[in-house]
Amino acid sequence: MSTSTDNADPVATTIDVENPATGDIIGTVENMSAEQVVGLVAAARAAQPAWEAIGFAGRGRLVRALRSWFVAERDQIIDLVVAENGKTREDALLAELYYVADSMGFWARNAAKYLADESPRKHSPLMLGKQVVVRHRPLGVVGVIAPWNYPLTLSIGDALPALMAGNTVIVKPSEITPLAVQFVVRAAREVGFPEGVLQIATGAGETGAALVDAVDMIQFTGSTNTGRRIAARCGERLIPCSVELGGKDPMIVLADANIERAVNVAVEWALRNSGQICMSVERLYVEEPIYDEFVAKVCEKVSTLRQGAPGPYGSVDIGAITSAPQLDIIERHVADAIAKGARVLMGGHRKPGPGRFFEPTVLVDVDHTMACMTEETFGPLLPIMKVPNESEAIRLANETPYGLGSSIFSRDIAKAKQLARRLTAGNTWINDAVMSYLVQEAPFAGAGDSGLGGRHGEQGIRKYCDTHTILLTRLALDHEPTMFPNSAGRTQFFDRLVALMFGR
Repeated sequence: MSTSTDNADPVATTIDVENPATGDIIGTVENMSAEQVVGLVAAARAAQPAWEAIGFAGRGRLVRALRSWFVAERDQIIDLVVAENGKTREDALLAELYYVADSMGFWARNAAKYLADESPRKHSPLMLGKQVVVRHRPLGVVGVIAPWNYPLTLSIGDALPALMAGNTVIVKPSEITPLAVQFVVRAAREVGFPEGVLQIATGAGETGAALVDAVDMIQFTGSTNTGRRIAARCGERLIPCSVELGGKDPMIVLADANIERAVNVAVEWALRNSGQICMSVERLYVEEPIYDEFVAKVCEKVSTLRQGAPGPYGSVDIGAITSAPQLDIIERHVADAIAKGARVLMGGHRKPGPGRFFEPTVLVDVDHTMACMTEETFGPLLPIMKVPNESEAIRLANETPYGLGSSIFSRDIAKAKQLARRLTAGNTWINDAVMSYLVQEAPFAGAGDSGLGGRHGEQGIRKYCDTHTILLTRLALDHEPTMFPNSAGRTQFFDRLVALMFGR
């Protein structure tokens, strides 16, 4: 997922926020210095003990209060997201507002269950009379560095489990899309969050680097290159990090698939938010017997899509390209494919006029020599490749360093389940795409260059905690057989015991 800083000047004291669909400047935020970030972290560190002390119930009440405000102010929140991101109102409503509101309730309800003390069953006879408790305690101050494509889902959405675990949080949004995050963070104070518990660090790359150097844990979503640098720095500091990185998600359509369903899902999840989703369908492998019909139906669907500056609900299907450098990458991938023999059936060009738009584009005669099939595009492209059979489709799908999501379409569910287990990915969808992200009980994570750690479920909140194991000895002997002084007789007894217990 790209987190380009565009042309932000790291020395400037403010950063202008642009509407990518119109080119208009819609706001200005502070470009915070490293010293200012250190101050935010100090305030967060001072606030953390009291925040932890109010317990799950107290934190849950405040998160629910924030959710009530969030829903009441949804029109203004959606306006901000649409204006700074260039996405449609539908995408802002369903993938940002719905997800975050759902997450607020989910973590307020489930945090205590996921982080409850545990008493593991002890297998060793040497542990008779001893009680073990494992607790999960907050790490302290968590930094959330978020990208521009889903400014609320990938910032507030990641802050919520960290907060419910008892951490304080500093969110560093992309300097391209900071306004909606800023609005929500300010509201947290208005609904009763204590000062210092949830803060925002606005600024360019240097602001994010300062945050990595000061907090106790980093949650990052963005490009693989940036994620590597952050993970390396966290390693130097010996602090944990969770990084969701790039993707090049394959979709496999077998000859027995429901073609209409497969086409609709492919068009939706290759082009939703102009393809600017880490788990977008970025490459399609279609079995030869249905290839021509599939391609024809895709072109038919794409030809009806409306692209332009987002207006009221129902007015536009495809919005703008949020980041200017991303538009260059999309254009380069199309040009590279054409130069190597691909054909453009639909689109293929930047749209003239104000704002940043790239036409929804269908490419055929593609192969793995082309960047559009091997590098993350993050744009409205559907490259479709004909394959002779399912084995070749699986081989090509796995021919990537990435491993975020993957899809298989087939009416033979048993076969699809078997093939799904052969895919190297953190997530596989059968006759669907993307939707497991809404199953917050299940982990969402990547394989390979798509990241470390994961969101959602038990894993998604325990990553914000240390484990603390407490052992209590009850009714013990004053002098146990294993204690000093060493004795040949006792040691020989334990030697025979080892042979008896483990030697067969």
